[in-house]
Amino acid sequence: MLPIIQVGDVLVSPDIITETFCCDLDACKGACCVEGEAGAPVDLDEIAAIEDSLDTVWPQMSAGAQAVVDRQGVAYGDPEGDLVTSIVDGRDCVFTCHEGGCCLCLLEKAYRAGLTEFCKPVSCALYPIREKRLGSGLVGLNYHKWSVCAPARSKGAELGLRVYEFLKEPLVRRFGQAWYDELAAVAAELRKRWDGPQPA
Repeated sequence: MLPIIQVGDVLVSPDIITETFCCDLDACKGACCVEGEAGAPVDLDEIAAIEDSLDTVWPQMSAGAQAVVDRQGVAYGDPEGDLVTSIVDGRDCVFTCHEGGCCLCLLEKAYRAGLTEFCKPVSCALYPIREKRLGSGLVGLNYHKWSVCAPARSKGAELGLRVYEFLKEPLVRRFGQAWYDELAAVAAELRKRWDGPQPA
């Protein structure tokens, strides 16, 4: 079993370095936005940013999503007490839209169009990495292997792209460029050891 990797105050599961991954929206159709039993984890700052973006995305939200937000807001506490984005009928995130047979994020669409300053919750951007707060100020990053992401694992293998490489942008957004550079350096060194000496 490979050891946990520590970079700064972050404990990184080794499969984030060893496993391959690259989202394949054409294959999965954005299933992660609608599958599961709860919304995306968010913090209070993200809730405030989502509320600031609400007027922009409101006209594109479904009537059901608007009703949920009117009733309980953009987020709620799940059974474990964590704050998560509101969902419709126990399934779709309220900010999901359906285009061309795919599920897309209205928050991200508005951001990419230059209409808002907030892209989407870090927990969404980091998936399939899940973050967990640990004691003593430490943060744990784990790789969540989900059946709906099988196409992403195949595409990542084809491209030779590891989880941490695919998620460079959101990891930098969450932890900073210097932290990511250190992770990449550690990963390169560890992968050399795991792969063994290369033939001349």
